[in-house]
Amino acid sequence: MSTYAEKKDRLQAELAAAPPGMGFGLAKTTSNLFRDRAPKAQPRIDLKHFDGVLNVDRKAGVVEAEGMTTFFDLADATLAEGAVPCVVPQLKSITLGGAVAGVGIEASSFRFGLVHDTIAEMDVLTGDNRILRCTPDNEHRDLFYGFPNSYGNAAACFADVARLCAEGGIHFLDGVVFSPTEIYLTRGRFTDIAPYTSDYTFEEIYYRSIRERPTDYLTARDFLWRWDTDWFWCSKNVGAQHPLIRRLFGRERLNSITYQRIMRWNTRWGLTRLRDRLRGVHPESVIQDIDIPLENASDFLAFLHADVGLLPIWLCPIRAPDPDSRFTLYPLDPAKIYVNFGFWDVVSHREPRPAGYVNRKIERKTRELGGIKSLYSDSYFTEEEFWSAYDRPAYTALKQKYDPQGVLGDLYAKCVLKR
Repeated sequence: MSTYAEKKDRLQAELAAAPPGMGFGLAKTTSNLFRDRAPKAQPRIDLKHFDGVLNVDRKAGVVEAEGMTTFFDLADATLAEGAVPCVVPQLKSITLGGAVAGVGIEASSFRFGLVHDTIAEMDVLTGDNRILRCTPDNEHRDLFYGFPNSYGNAAACFADVARLCAEGGIHFLDGVVFSPTEIYLTRGRFTDIAPYTSDYTFEEIYYRSIRERPTDYLTARDFLWRWDTDWFWCSKNVGAQHPLIRRLFGRERLNSITYQRIMRWNTRWGLTRLRDRLRGVHPESVIQDIDIPLENASDFLAFLHADVGLLPIWLCPIRAPDPDSRFTLYPLDPAKIYVNFGFWDVVSHREPRPAGYVNRKIERKTRELGGIKSLYSDSYFTEEEFWSAYDRPAYTALKQKYDPQGVLGDLYAKCVLKR
């Protein structure tokens, strides 16, 4: 019988021999997932031998077991010692790893919570082939707390982005981050037939449906404007997601045009400024679309969770269709896939901070990770930073050729200095 350490060593050697960046799945004969998945042409690693109960310490109230151990075997081993796991899901074939990742529950949960609430530490195989010891208080605590109900994690999400972009066969791909542990990718395909069509132009709200429906059907027209009815999710800021207020708006006024008019009206009359003064808070508008190379997307998302705190976040992969095309003032590398992160809201502080405090941090992180931002919203770059990102020689050449008198203004002055 191999020890757990020997099994880990063999697994890491197997992974080290695989081509870099190669995705993989688990070779399993059973599964307690009750949702169909399309077959994937990818390597599969066999972890079935990680199925042993390693130690039952009745006195300490701790059991050590491998991830593919079934709860049937786990319960038998603990019962032999006069104990039982705090939470034992109802099906014998459910594995320990599956219950931790998939939110295992039973009638003892009113006392002990879910299966993952009973875990003291775990080893996690990551998408970049590391096996990490994760506890509630070590350097991998974010993965420890991000594992339950996980995609499995942000790295796995973005690995799927790479795979789906490479495989093709879909017509649309975007995603939503609802929390650090809840990320969805939406794959869209055209079809000539549908068993039904959903309507998100009035009482139903599209972004909420992402959490509720594994499969959905929209007309092509409604799909194109699926985000418009609620301005992604920003309609909440004008009360339009409340059922009664939504009916008062009516179908014809639930759209981005209405919300923009309300926003402009509020800017003119300053109602939210007055409200914030009365509340004693200092708001900062954080409305950004940031494009980050796919290989750095996990780092950027972790930064957003830690330093910005706005949710939900829209994810939209970008890849240049023509590798020979390069737009000079928005210089994405045509050889790379990027992920657009869209986040649009207000952050508030009790203490005053310099203008653009959060936006400035976002700009610094964007530059650090090789990304670039759209210029439709507030920018706080220094002039040197701005032109290093947006190709001043190319811009100057265009201005000299097409606006030699400078009547259209300077890009930096318009976008950063607001002149």
